[in-house]
Amino acid sequence: MPVQVRSIEIKNRAQALEEIAAVGADQAGCRLMALKAVHRVLKISGLTPVQANILKQEMLAKGGEAAVARGVVDHAVDKTDVLLMGTLKQFNALLAKLKLQPFGLSALAEEIRRVLQHLEGRTARRLSCRGKELVLGERTLVMGILNVTPDSFSDGGRFSDPSRALEHAHRLVEDGADIIDLGGESTRPGYTPVTVEEEMRRVIPVLEKLVQEIPVPISVDTTKAAVAREALEIGAHIINDQWALRADPEMAAVVARYDAPVILMHNQEGTEYKDLMGDIIRFFRESIALALEAGICRDKIIIDPGIGFGKTVEQNLEVMSRLSELDCLGLPVLLGTSRKSMIGKTLDLPVDQRVEGTAATVAIGIAAGVDIVRVHDVREMVRVARMTDAMVRRKPARCACGEG
Repeated sequence: MPVQVRSIEIKNRAQALEEIAAVGADQAGCRLMALKAVHRVLKISGLTPVQANILKQEMLAKGGEAAVARGVVDHAVDKTDVLLMGTLKQFNALLAKLKLQPFGLSALAEEIRRVLQHLEGRTARRLSCRGKELVLGERTLVMGILNVTPDSFSDGGRFSDPSRALEHAHRLVEDGADIIDLGGESTRPGYTPVTVEEEMRRVIPVLEKLVQEIPVPISVDTTKAAVAREALEIGAHIINDQWALRADPEMAAVVARYDAPVILMHNQEGTEYKDLMGDIIRFFRESIALALEAGICRDKIIIDPGIGFGKTVEQNLEVMSRLSELDCLGLPVLLGTSRKSMIGKTLDLPVDQRVEGTAATVAIGIAAGVDIVRVHDVREMVRVARMTDAMVRRKPARCACGEG
C-alpha cells in the first residue's frame, strides 16, 4: 500500500484525543499531544502598547505568535488589536505567565481562559422555561413564527383573529415546532411602530389561548417591558427582545423578576461597523452585562445575530459565513433567516418563493453551531434540521485513552 498524506480537521481537545488514540498512541501520550493538536487564533482589541509588547514576547517564547500594530514597539500608537496564534499547550503556558504580570494582564488571562473554554464546545443541557423545558444541544430546536400583525413582511394580517392564530399554532406544533414565537409588532423595513396598548390588544388574547392549549413553550417577541410583564403574568415562557434589553430600560428587570429565558438579538441603527463580528460580539457582551446586573441567570440567555437587522445584504452574508465566531461567548445561538430579504435579493425571488434559500441558511447555521432556528415553514425546516443534525451532531466514539 503506497504512503498516503492527507489532512484532518481538529476542532477541539476531545476530537484531538480521539484522533491521537486512533493512531495507537498510549494514554499518557494522548493527553500530552492533544493540547498540541488544537490550534486557536484569538483577536484581542484595545490593548496598550505595553500590554501588547508583553503579550507578544511571552507568546513568542512559548513558540506561538502574536500580530500587533507596527507602532507598538516604539509606542507610536495608543491602542492596538492583537492576533494571538498558538496551540492549546502554548496558550496554557502563556496564561500561567500572564497571571503573574501587572498592567491588567492577569484579568486578561482569565478572559482568554474563558474564551478558550467556550471554544471547546457547548454540552447538552436543559433550559427551564417557567414550567416547561427545552433541551439545548442534543438536536436543533425549531421555533415556529406566529405573527399577529397586519403588516409583517411575510404573513401580515393572516392570523390577527385569535381563533385562526390558535389553529395555526396547533399546525406548527404538528409540523414539529419546539417553540412558538408570538409577535404583535412588525419589524420589517419601514414598519410603523405601535403603542404598548395596541401591541397588547394584538398579543394578549392570542397568548391566553396559546398557553392553555399549546404544549410547547411560547415565546413573546417584544421590546416593551409592559408587554413582556403582561405576557409573563399570563404564562408566556420566553421573551424574545429584538433590541437585547436596550429599547426599554425596564425590560431586564421584568425578565429577571419572572425568571424567564431571554433571547438577545443584535440590532443597531444604520449599517456602519468598525469590525463587523467584533462589533456584534461587543454588543452582546454589553447586553449580557445588562442582563446579569439585573439578575438574569446566564444559563437563561440565548443570543441571535439579527440577520436582516442593521446590516446590508453583504453584511448579512458575511455574518452567516462567520457564525461560529459567536462560540467565544459560550451561549446558545438562535438564527432567524426565514424568508428574509437577504435570501430574496440573493436569489431574486419574492417572499413566497424563498423556502429553498431559507433551507440553505438553516443548514449552514446548524453546521456552524446554531441551537435554534426561527422559521415560517416549520415542516420543511424540521426535515432540513434533522438531516443536518444527522451529519454535524454525530457523537464521537469514546476515546481509547479513556477520555472524550
